[in-house]
Amino acid sequence: MKEAAVLSGQGRYGSDESMMNATEIEALFTRSDGTYSFARWARPIAPVVFGVQDETLAVIKGALEAVMALSGHKMAETDPELGSNLMIFFFRDWAELPEVPGLDRLIPNLEPLLVRLKEADANQYRIFHFEPDGAIKACFVFLRIDKELSEVPAETLALSQTVQSVLLWSDLAFRERSPLAVAGEKTILRPEIAGLIRAAYDPVLPVQASDPSHALRLAARVGLTQ
Repeated sequence: MKEAAVLSGQGRYGSDESMMNATEIEALFTRSDGTYSFARWARPIAPVVFGVQDETLAVIKGALEAVMALSGHKMAETDPELGSNLMIFFFRDWAELPEVPGLDRLIPNLEPLLVRLKEADANQYRIFHFEPDGAIKACFVFLRIDKELSEVPAETLALSQTVQSVLLWSDLAFRERSPLAVAGEKTILRPEIAGLIRAAYDPVLPVQASDPSHALRLAARVGLTQ
């Protein structure tokens, strides 16, 4: 089973309503090793969230439903093979993860991974599993609620993590700029990122792509959905 991981920061917030061109889109799916790697979900997303209270759970569910409505993709109560295929964990210390039953079977080399995350003082981590055709099969999101993340509003954190889990973005995609923007007193998805997600789930496009020319097709679909 192939897998890919993404470590990223929250980025900064701003607003830009311009349409993205193919070069800008290509950069969002070009990884730090220079490879182009795009993937989206094919099966319905069946989420489960650990470590939060009911109020926060409702916020996360709302963010998921909003992004699913945008993309046209579906959610489900359960996945017939995995039970849940999007697992989101909230915790205070990376040392808590080995205590989660069965997690070492879902996350290969869990112990050395945790050592690297602790050394990097990381506060978030995502790992994806893939179908034989390259579509996203499962995503595991880990959020260590340190001082930085504890200051992020629940709505902002939920929307940011949902957006970063709905596609396989580059590991560099949102390091310089968040996928979100501030509109008045609300934090929203940047319009050009919303348009890109909508285009990425167009049924005429493949569920996975490794050729940079795919960005041209995405740009064309973005133009059609504006």
